[in-house]
Parts: sequence; C-alpha cells; structure tokens
Amino acid sequence: MKTKMIRWSFAATAVFFLSVSCGEDFVTTKPDGLFFEDNYYKNETQAFSGLLAVYDVLRKNSNGFENMITMFNAGSDDFYAGGGGATDGTGIQSFSNYTIDEATIPGSYWNDYYAGIARANILIEKLPAADFGNNEAARTRFLAEARALRAYYYFQLVTMFKNIPLITTRLEASELFNVPQADPAEVYAFIEAEMLESLEDLPVMLPVRVGDDLYSREAGRLTQGAVKALLGKVYLYQQKWSQAAAQLADVNGTPGGTSMYGYKLVDNFADLWSVSNKFNTESILEVYHTNQSNSSWGNWGSGSDEGNSVNQMVGPRGYSRPSGSTAPDFWPGWAFNPATPGLAAAMAGDPRAASTLLDMSTVDATYAPAYMDTGFFLRKFMPLNGERTTGGGTAELNFQQDTYLVRLADTYLMEAEAIVNGGGDLTRAQQLLDAVRDRVGLGSIPATEQNIFNERRLELAGEGFRWFDIVRTGRGTALLGSRGFQANKNEVLPIPLRERQNTVIDQNEGYNN
Repeated sequence: MKTKMIRWSFAATAVFFLSVSCGEDFVTTKPDGLFFEDNYYKNETQAFSGLLAVYDVLRKNSNGFENMITMFNAGSDDFYAGGGGATDGTGIQSFSNYTIDEATIPGSYWNDYYAGIARANILIEKLPAADFGNNEAARTRFLAEARALRAYYYFQLVTMFKNIPLITTRLEASELFNVPQADPAEVYAFIEAEMLESLEDLPVMLPVRVGDDLYSREAGRLTQGAVKALLGKVYLYQQKWSQAAAQLADVNGTPGGTSMYGYKLVDNFADLWSVSNKFNTESILEVYHTNQSNSSWGNWGSGSDEGNSVNQMVGPRGYSRPSGSTAPDFWPGWAFNPATPGLAAAMAGDPRAASTLLDMSTVDATYAPAYMDTGFFLRKFMPLNGERTTGGGTAELNFQQDTYLVRLADTYLMEAEAIVNGGGDLTRAQQLLDAVRDRVGLGSIPATEQNIFNERRLELAGEGFRWFDIVRTGRGTALLGSRGFQANKNEVLPIPLRERQNTVIDQNEGYNN
C-alpha cells in the first residue's frame, strides 16, 4: 500500500496538519509532528484529533496577519487599511483601495479554507473504518461536524471568490491540477444539502461540562442551533428569503427572550467585548483564542498559533497615558483599520459607540498617528495591558479575546431582513429589530430593508461583515465607488495567481487585464 503524508495543496503547495484546538473547554490535542494518513484515524481518539484539525481553520477569522476581520473591514466603507504605511501588508492595502489583483491577493484566503476542506474530506473517508468500540454516537456526530464545517468553508470561499472548484473526496496531488471550477449554484446546493443532512446528528445544545474527560470539554463545537444559523445565512445570501427566515426563526425564538437553543441577547452590549465573557448566551458560533499557546514570530499565522491577531493590529501605535491619567490602559497596537469619518459620524450619539470606537480626542492619552489616521480606532478589539499573555511566546501574538462568527443580534437582523424582503410577518420583523435596539436603549424605527441594513452597520461594526452586506445587497458602487470599487468586478476577489498556474482554473471577470 502506498503511504501518503497528510498534506494539502490546491496547486501543489504543501500544508501540514498542525497543532489543533478549538473552544475554551474544547480539548486540545496535539499530534506529535507529522503523521501518515494510512496509519492514522484508526480509533476514536485519533479521529477526534482529526476533527479538531478541521475545526482549527475557524481561527482564520481573527488569527494571523491575514485574518478575515481586518481584511474585510479594510475593504468596507467603515474602515481603511491603515497600519504603518501604504506598503504595510500589500494585500490589505490593495483591497482597501481596490487595486487588488491576482498577484497581491494573499493566497491564504483561498488555500486556508481548502486546507480545512481537505482535512474534512480525509476524515469523512476514514471515519467508517475507525474503531469506535461501542460509541457509534460519537462516530455519527464527528461525521456531522466534519460535513457541516466543510460546508461552511465552502460558503466562505464561494462568497469571496464565487467561481471555485468543488472537491468532496480526497484527491491525489496529480489530480489537483485538473479540477475545474463549479457553477456557484452547484456549490450553494452542496452547502445547503450538507448542512441540512448534518442537523439531526448534532446535539441540540452542548451539555454542561462534568469533569475533564475527553468529551466533556464541549465549548466551541457545532450544535443544531449553530448550523441552523449558518444555513439561514447561506439562504439569505442567495435571497431565498422564506427559507432563511424559517431557519433563523428557530435560532432566534421569541425576540428578546431565550430561544429553544438557549440563545439570549446579553443585557449589556459592552459585555460582548469582555475578554472573560467567552461563550456567552448571545454567542452562536465563536472562535476561541488563548494567551497560553506560546505563539511566536516563527509560527504566527501558521494555524498552530492560537492568539487573537486582531487585538494587536487595530490599536493606536505608541499609545501612552501620562501619569495620573484616567484613560484606559490600552496595549499599543499597529494602527490597522482606523475607522472612517463616515462610520464615526453614523455612530455619533449611538449608545454602542463607546464600546465600538475609541475617539483619541476624548481620552487623556497620546499616540503616534499612522497611515490614513482618523483618530478613531476599533475599540471592540483593543486589549488592555492587563490582558497580555501570562505565558511564553511573543506578547503581541498571544491575546485571548474570542471573536464571533455568528451571534444572536446578527441572526435577529438577518431574519428581519429575510422577512421584509420575502413578504413575511412584518410584525415579527419589527419585534426583531426593536429587540436589538431596545438592548441599547434606542427607540423603535420602522422595519424597512434600509433601516435593517443601517442597524447591521451600527450593531456589527468592525466585526468583518459590512463588506459582505454591501456586496450582497448591490450597494458596492454607491458606497465604495469613491474607493475604486468597480461593478461586475470587485463583488468578488481575484483568484490568487499561484492557484491558476498549471491548472484549469480561470480568473474571475475583470481581473485579467
């Protein structure tokens, strides 16, 4: 039998299984170095380690320099790229000013998610033969999790690049060069089917932790509620309004109350950004970070580091408080994602502003203005000095604030949007919008598509969703034209050049000249 190392490349680029973990209470399992695919996945413990490797890709949201949050903030109308200068991160800078092309797009936005898909494909293939003893329920659950995660990674890819290959089985390296792009409708149909078929084999809610055995550490794993939320989002992005509303209604329950999955808006908006408030009642799917992984420059952004990189990236450079100052004791950052004057003006007077943005003109502190400085910084992710790592590694790379892939206020507003656009129960849409606003002491406004779009901007500012909201609602030219956005081109990213070399993959429209 031929022995193959576990590695992935879409265009013959090696990516190894790295150390894996997910969730504060989601057990950390670190395989010793590289392992051989044909000799692995032999039992339940090894299969669980493989599953964790699939989950690991969720950290793309906020881990490494090329994370989703700062990149897609930079392409929106709410933030600039910022940083140390016009060449500080070619990818993020070129996306912010819409000069991005196949040479400047960071390849990780493509190959990181395909790495997760490859891991899922291998695990799905190997699970039937693994020895689970009498624990068939675990095998069934692992399979459901792997399928749902694979579907989510395809959703990320199709919304970023649109024209992507659909690979659902393990391929030999030689086969990867000849995989054509699928029709986006086929990719979406696959995503929907995988999520729907996974639902019944996932737990309704995660159990309360008891002890420290391998499977009692559950936080961070998929549940029916989390996958329904993702499926509702998938439908929403395709404008399948009634399907989206139906899935999201199950997730949301009675607006302002506790849903059947245990979700409830936290009482205080500011508490959402407390480092210690992990896996709270509003969190539906969350990316776990720790300050104990000893990450350093040598493995930063590799997948084996577990710190939150957004924390370091978005704070003011050279932030310093004079003696006796009452200003917050923030850790100095790298000044990426300075907020635009437009966002600052939109949030003026909004109760969420103080937790969302830091206006340097209002605090007794100094800083070193950097590239595209506006004086407004993304406070949601600005860490305090007291939150720096207590472990080893490089302090800048080991912040521990979790980030939300989906939270309840987001699903409230998605359901309201689906109802309004689909001609559903407008009373419920109003209740959903009112619940989000009531949480921060704001009065009712009509549940129109424009008002819901505006509310998403204010509620979710800086969390990496604004660019996708603009593009999927057809507002790209109107809101981003002044930045260089071109219709029928910049709704998707260019496919990285490396992924097209010696393959049958075609470049997206508008990026060939």
